[in-house]
Amino acid sequence: MRLLCFSWRGKEMTNHFYGSYDSETFNGIRKTDYRNAFQVDRDRIIHAQAFRKLQSKTQVFLSGEYDFYRTRLTHSIEAAQIGRSICQFLRTQGAPLRDDFHIDGDLVEAICLAHDLGHPPFGHSGERTLQEIMLPWGGFEGNAQTLHLLTDTLYQDAAGERGMQPTRALLDGVLKYKKLFREFSTPPNNHFLYDPQEPVRRFVFEGAAIPAEFHEGLRLNAFKSVECQIMDWADDAAYSLNDIVDGVKAGFLSIEKIEAWAAIAKPDSEGLNLIKELFEAIRGDRLDYVFSQRIGFFIRSCRLRERENFMSAATHRYRFELSVAPEAEAQALFFKRIANDLIFESPQLQQMEHKARKILFDLWHSCWHNYVEKGPRVVRILPPRVGALLEAEATAAGKARRICDWLSGLTDGMIARTYRRLFDPDFGSIRDLS
Repeated sequence: MRLLCFSWRGKEMTNHFYGSYDSETFNGIRKTDYRNAFQVDRDRIIHAQAFRKLQSKTQVFLSGEYDFYRTRLTHSIEAAQIGRSICQFLRTQGAPLRDDFHIDGDLVEAICLAHDLGHPPFGHSGERTLQEIMLPWGGFEGNAQTLHLLTDTLYQDAAGERGMQPTRALLDGVLKYKKLFREFSTPPNNHFLYDPQEPVRRFVFEGAAIPAEFHEGLRLNAFKSVECQIMDWADDAAYSLNDIVDGVKAGFLSIEKIEAWAAIAKPDSEGLNLIKELFEAIRGDRLDYVFSQRIGFFIRSCRLRERENFMSAATHRYRFELSVAPEAEAQALFFKRIANDLIFESPQLQQMEHKARKILFDLWHSCWHNYVEKGPRVVRILPPRVGALLEAEATAAGKARRICDWLSGLTDGMIARTYRRLFDPDFGSIRDLS
C-alpha cells in the first residue's frame, strides 16, 4: 500500500497513519504536485465560491447586522483551528501516535472548513424550512448538502458539474450521518444522506458490506471516522461557547435573564458553578478571555482509543476513535442549553425564522410555478445556467433538487435582494444583477 509523505521539521517523512486507500479520489484522478492529497483538499475548499459565500450566511444572528457577530465563515475558521489543535495535542500525548504515525492536521482542517458548506441562508431557520419544503422530494439536510457540493456541484463548468474530486478521507470526514433518506421507516426531517448519494457512501466504504445491525436505529449515523469525530467535537466546542459570547454582546444574554432562566431550569451544582463563572466573566468584561481558556480545556480533554469494527482493518481512521472527557462534554451541553433556551427560542429570533420561512416558501413556489408547473406565463427567475440544468432534469424530484440547490446556495443578502426584486414594487432595476 502506497503511504503518504509529509514534510516534518524540514525532512520528508512518511505518515503511516494513511495510505493510498485514504487518499484515493472520488470521480476521477487528480494531478499531483508539491502538495499532498489532503493539502489539495484544503486548498480547493478555501478557493471555492461556496466557501466565500459563508461570510454572508447566518451563524446565529443575521450576517451584516454587526461586524463582530460570527458568520458561518468565521465559525468554520474557528472550528478548523480547534480541530487542528486537537490533532497537535493528541500527537504530543505519545503512543499510539508518533512523528511518522499521526492524524493529519491538513485533513482535519479541510474537513472543518468544509463542514458547513451546504448550510442555507438564515441559519438553522433556513435549514428547517428547506427540510419541510423538500420532504416530498428526498429531503434537505445540511451535511448531505455539503457532500453534494463536494462531489457534484463545486467548481461547476458550463457543461454541468464535476465536484472537487475529494479524497475518500475528506468525504468520510464530512459524513456525520450515513443513513439514507429511504432507510428510515418514516420520512426523517434531519440527519440523513440523500438517496442518490448511496454511491458516495459505497465509495467511502469501498464496497464493504455494512453489517445488518448497523441499520438498526441510528447506529449507522453514529459511525464516524476519527477525523469526523474531531470535526464534530471542534464544531461543538466552537459554537457552544461562541454563541454565548455573541449572545452577551448582542444583549440576548444578561445576568438578569440567566438568573431568571436558572430559577426555572434548576441546574445542578456543576451548572450553578458554570453560571457563577459566567457572571464573573461578564462583570469583569473578560468573557472572550475566559471562554478562550475553556476552549483550551476542551482541546486537552481529548484522547484516542482503539476500536474494532467492519472498517478498522481497512484504515486507521476506523481503528481509532476520539474520546472526550465527560466533564467537557457536559459543559458544552450546558452552554448549548443556555443558548438554545435564551437565544434560539427568543421572540426576536423566532420572528426572524418566520420571515425566513416566508421568503424561502415564496421563492420556492415562484420557481416551481414557472419552471415545473409552467402556467400560462413563464417568468425566468433562475440564473440561465441553473435554469438550463433544471430543464434538463427528467423528473419532478430532480427539478425540485435543482431549485433547492439554488436556494440553499444563496447568501442572506442575495436571497433578500432576490425576494425584494420579485415582490417589492419599489425595489430593483435592470442593472441590479444579484
